[in-house]
Formats: sequence, C-alpha cells, structure tokens
Amino acid sequence: MNKIGIFYGSEEGSTRAIAEVMYRFLGDGIAAPPIDVSTARPADLLQYDAIIAGTPSYGMAELPGRTAGSYGANWEEFLYRLDEPDLKGKRIALFGLGNQALYFDRFAGSMIHLYRFFRGFGAEIVGQWSTEGYHFTHSPAVVDGRFVGLVIDHHHQPLLTKDRLVTWLVEVKPQLLERLR
Repeated sequence: MNKIGIFYGSEEGSTRAIAEVMYRFLGDGIAAPPIDVSTARPADLLQYDAIIAGTPSYGMAELPGRTAGSYGANWEEFLYRLDEPDLKGKRIALFGLGNQALYFDRFAGSMIHLYRFFRGFGAEIVGQWSTEGYHFTHSPAVVDGRFVGLVIDHHHQPLLTKDRLVTWLVEVKPQLLERLR
C-alpha cells in the first residue's frame, strides 16, 4: 500500500490517542487511519512497506497481551497470528508509552519486544530516540544508548509530549516515505 500504516496496542486508550495524533499530523494523504492490533488481521499489517507501531508499557517490561494480564487481545496475540512473516523490505518506526516515575527500573520496556520481533523477521527499524530528558535507571528499550523508538511519558512529562511527537515525526516521515517510492 502506498501509505504509512499505523498500528497500536492499547489497554486504556493512551496509545490509541497518540496514534491518532500521529495520523492527524501526517495527514490522510500520507498515512492510513490507525488500526488497533486487537482487531487487526495479519494481512492488514503486511500490506504496508512503511509502518509506525506503538505499544503501551505493561507489567515487568512484558509484551502486552493476555499472558501479561491485559484485559483483552493486544500485541502478544497479534504477533502470534503473524506466524513468522517475511518482513524484509519493510521499514518500521516504533513508539511506546511509559511511566518513568513508577517504573524507573524498566521504563518503556514493552517496546523492546516489538523491536526484536520486527527486526528478527527482517524489517528495518528507524526512529531511534535520545534518552536525554528522561529520568530512569534502566530501560530494556535502550539499545546502543538510544531508545529503539519514541518514548512518551504523558503522566509525568505532558508538556513535552507534543514537541517530542512532532520532532520525531519530522525525523521519521522522510525515512518512511522513502520506502513508499
């Protein structure tokens, strides 16, 4: 498909809200409306060559899903249905939510599971994000000194959310659009 696909897992609606802001920022001409992975089919994701994927942070830096105690289906169930996909040629940017005050020792840790899954099946991951300005002791989502994608802590840094979103989208948009040409 010749648009950026936006996929998210959400427990209480915060990740969905961020995905919708991203969609509005990018515009309908560039991005497709966000899709909740709890209702998505594998073909929905596989039709896109450029993807933004977002996850809430859950449990002990677990992949959100029923095994981790999610209320309903989430990334765990969706990724299981993908059943070893060939993601070569796909470019994926990740974003995750986290709470650095309560979970300072595993901040935004769920995002690492998406990173490992997509990368493990051949996707190119773009959109790494600086750890500067956050206050945490450990995050599984830090690789080579940077987050594997954008991290939003809307609970404790709500005034930074908009600037972080816009800055990140300005950075990843050309990288994702390049895959669509």
